[in-house]
Amino acid sequence: MSKLYIVPTPIGNLQDMTFRAIEVLKEADLILAEDTRTSGKLLKHFDISTHMQSHHMHNEHKTVDSIIQKLKAGTTIALVSDAGTPAISDPGFLLSRACIEHNIDIECLPGATAFVPALVNSGLPNDKFVFEGFLPVKKGRQTRLLLLAEETRTMIFYESPHKLVKTLGHFCEYFGEDRQVSVSRELTKLFEETVRGTAKDVLEHYTNKPPKGEIVVIVGGKK
Repeated sequence: MSKLYIVPTPIGNLQDMTFRAIEVLKEADLILAEDTRTSGKLLKHFDISTHMQSHHMHNEHKTVDSIIQKLKAGTTIALVSDAGTPAISDPGFLLSRACIEHNIDIECLPGATAFVPALVNSGLPNDKFVFEGFLPVKKGRQTRLLLLAEETRTMIFYESPHKLVKTLGHFCEYFGEDRQVSVSRELTKLFEETVRGTAKDVLEHYTNKPPKGEIVVIVGGKK
């Protein structure tokens, strides 16, 4: 039977690729890739020659139906994103939902997800947490921050380097300057770092030292 495999890929260090993920990608009939150029480097590194097709946030609404038809016809498909686990702040949800609606098997392999090591590294409570991903850029941002100001669980955010200082400033404004924050940058890579402290301290650090790379921000809940 055909199946959709959701395959996590390394968030930086290629040695984090699992043996099973390599096997699935080699044996699949088709790989759906967020960016075929990025995934092409990964496939080349592991000597994987499976055909790729582009599947990203700008075309997933248009391509889901044709992919479902391929799965129904017996094609085994693997879905990958540029890094980490597909559908976690990346394309994947629409396709997996459509597979469920059409009784097509889905199997998600365990693997890399950036927020897990960032959460553990933070030293903040991780028995209960809420994943927020990227905050709204403009519309709805203030409303969301006002709501999250009352959240008692540890919160997880993704942020781009050029927006980090602005976001930390909003945390100071809406959550308070003394709210505990941990910023993990370039996880699993050569220049990995985690900066911990109050929102004010971490804001000051990155105001003086503009960040680069992929970023996960962990924020303590309201006490």
